[in-house]
Amino acid sequence: MSHHATIRGEVCFRAGDGVLMPVPDGDVDIEIADDSVTLSWLDGEGNAGSAAIPRDEFERYRSEGKIRVDAD
Repeated sequence: MSHHATIRGEVCFRAGDGVLMPVPDGDVDIEIADDSVTLSWLDGEGNAGSAAIPRDEFERYRSEGKIRVDAD
């Protein structure tokens, strides 16, 4: 199921086995699965980005107010 959300604060994802990378503040689309959530966004230059994060990290960011899902 697809939803719209807003990132406000430090939300990060791990690119493969590499370092943590930030998701830029602003609008994102999210796809929620049983074990993960995929975030999709456009950066300030219009470049598309996406990242999958574990569901428990998504719930933590949401409870901290860093990911605000529309209709929350």
